[in-house]
Amino acid sequence: MNKLEGKVAVITGGNSGIGLATAQRFVAEGAYVFITGRRQGELDAAVKQIGKSVTAAQGDVSNLADLDRLYATVKQQKRHIDILFANAGTGEFSPLGAITEEHFDKIFNANVRGLLFTVQNQPRTGRKWSIWFWTASVPSFFVGLGWATY
Repeated sequence: MNKLEGKVAVITGGNSGIGLATAQRFVAEGAYVFITGRRQGELDAAVKQIGKSVTAAQGDVSNLADLDRLYATVKQQKRHIDILFANAGTGEFSPLGAITEEHFDKIFNANVRGLLFTVQNQPRTGRKWSIWFWTASVPSFFVGLGWATY
């Protein structure tokens, strides 16, 4: 039996990178995955690449209505979440001294606000346990390279 047989996972930012690789691995281990991303074209390509046991929900994790729509889809199709992987995030080069309010808001809306509301707003289904995890970033190590905002 596969390790994740019958489990339901939600992976934000599941359309590329670590999120896509995780979705592929979870499906290979028997899970059904819901992936999110902002760009429909990339989501469609990810679904095709994953191949089975996947639903894509287009949306922005910093938008509460998009999160509500994601969780409504999960609840309608699978009724619960066993694994929540809050993975969506963004980065954009801007050296210290050139950071604008718009740049700051874009980074923090996705990487902080999005993370918090992804975890906080997931539906409570009365299950005794679920697994939550999220990726962390390391741009703080690269301030001199233009990653000062985050």
